[in-house]
Parts: sequence; structure tokens; C-alpha cells
Amino acid sequence: MFYHVQSLINPIVLDEPDPSAANALQEGLGGQFGEMRTMMQYLFQSFNFRGDAAPYRDLIQSVGIEEISHVELISKTISQLLDGAPGYKGNKFETPGKGGKPVMDMAKEQKNAHHFIVGAQGSLPVDAAGNPWNGSWVHDHGNLVLNLMDNLVLEATGRLQKCRIYEMSSNKTLRATVSFLIVRDEAHQAAFAKALETLGVDWNKALPIPKFDATKFPEVKRLLDAGIHREQYTFRLDGSEMEKIFSGSAPMNDGTDLVTLKEPKEAFPIPLAPERPEEFAPGLDPELQELADALSEFKKNLANPKKVSVVKKKSRKV
Repeated sequence: MFYHVQSLINPIVLDEPDPSAANALQEGLGGQFGEMRTMMQYLFQSFNFRGDAAPYRDLIQSVGIEEISHVELISKTISQLLDGAPGYKGNKFETPGKGGKPVMDMAKEQKNAHHFIVGAQGSLPVDAAGNPWNGSWVHDHGNLVLNLMDNLVLEATGRLQKCRIYEMSSNKTLRATVSFLIVRDEAHQAAFAKALETLGVDWNKALPIPKFDATKFPEVKRLLDAGIHREQYTFRLDGSEMEKIFSGSAPMNDGTDLVTLKEPKEAFPIPLAPERPEEFAPGLDPELQELADALSEFKKNLANPKKVSVVKKKSRKV
């Protein structure tokens, strides 16, 4: 079973809309080495795990569960980069373009018009070229060493590509998310490398990939200084044996130690996505809006019993 907390693993930093940056980031979401691939690969490997080597299963599954949060984070970031890009300022209940003016004229010039035609200024399960995500990319060899090696290469390639995406744009929204993923990909490289090390496979001299001074990226340096590149989380309510592997000296041979935690030390609010009248999203007419508002008010009062009791007392006096 999985439990969900309505929070993000890293904050969304606000900046101007940037559809081109959003499309570049699609590679990190739905590309061959993107977050959807890592999520599905590690989860399937853990679901199909054979034998009683629980620490290795727990490690693979814990990284896979974290990848679910990465899919959420990168999807929200893409949506934030797209949101409001047409610059439409019309009233929510009026008909966009009623005077003949194309309110989304800019959308047809973007690298992926599907962001506006299909996704209503939201993320899509595709790569940067618009190709749909492909389940054939998910590898589960049924062999622990081969799976761990495959996972290590997957994390290294994903980190390499995210470093390239970072250099494609100075947009703060894009860079904040990509920086976090660069750092967490290094943590996952360490996790799989440490697991291989315990099995006698020497990968430590090659890592991290790409091997460069990541502190030169200011947003990355802040996260490295916080030490999150040497943390991994179990996300388990019933205990985990992952710490038997993810502990001790990091396989990068840089004098740092690996730390297993139940969950990240911080969580961040999910930004509210505003309605987009030009996309007819959510497309409520005044009558439906009134019903939606009434339901929201009911839920709000339900969550605040004191307020409900005050309202009841007032109604009795009347």
C-alpha cells in the first residue's frame, strides 16, 4: 500500500512563463532516462524481487517511491512554466476570443503545441520531441547485480541530461527543480553504487557521473551544502532494512557518509493552479461554479467544527 502526503519534495520557485523551458524539461519527465522511467523501473524491480535479500529490495523500492514524488515535482514545474504563457486576462465567464482575436496565437509557435492543445498548459507524459512515454524502456532483468548496474547507468544518464537542461535556461522555476534533481540523482547513484560495492562490484572510482564541480551551479551548491546528496529515504511506515546497505562511507570516496532517514526533513506546499479561461479549464459556468463554491464552503466548515457550532447557535437564536 502507498500513502500520499499533499506536499512537494522541493519548492516550486516562481518566475515568468517559459514554454521552451517547459518543453526541455519534458525530457526529464517522459524521456527514456526521465523520472517516469526511473519510477516504473525501480517499482517493478521491487514488486518482482525474488529471494530474502530484504535490504536490497527495500533500497530499490525506497528510491522508486521517491521517484513518484519526482514525477509529481517535475510535472508541477512544467505546468508552472506553461501557466499563463498566452497572457490572457479575460473574465472567467466570458468567451475567450469572442471578438475574433486569437487569444492563444502564441501557442502555435511553440516547440510543443500539444502543451496548449491537449494539455491546457499542463505537463504531458512525453519527451522533449513529443514522443509518448514508452513502457519498453523499463528494465527488470530478474538478476540483482544486473538490475543495480542498470539502475546506476540510468541515474548517471538522467543526471547528465539534467545538467544539460540546467544550462539551457536561466529561468528560476526550471533551475530550482532541475538543481534538486541533479543532487538527488547523485544520491541515487550513491545508493546503487553502495549496493554493488557490498556485492563485490567496484563502481566507486567512476562516480559521480558526470564528474564535475557541481558547486559551480549556485542552486546545486546550496543543496550540496545541506547534505541531501548523501541522504536516502525509506518512506516506510512499517520499518525498512535499507540502512544495512545505505550507511557508512559514500562510494564516491570523498570523505562523506551515507545517511538513511524515514523521510525528507522538509516538505513544501503545492502551488494552486489558477483557472485558465482561454483553455476552458476547468470550464465551469456560473451555475456549476455556485455549486462548487457551496461544496468548498461545506468542506471548510466541516474541517472547522467550532465554526459550524457557532453558525448553528446563531441560527437557533434567530
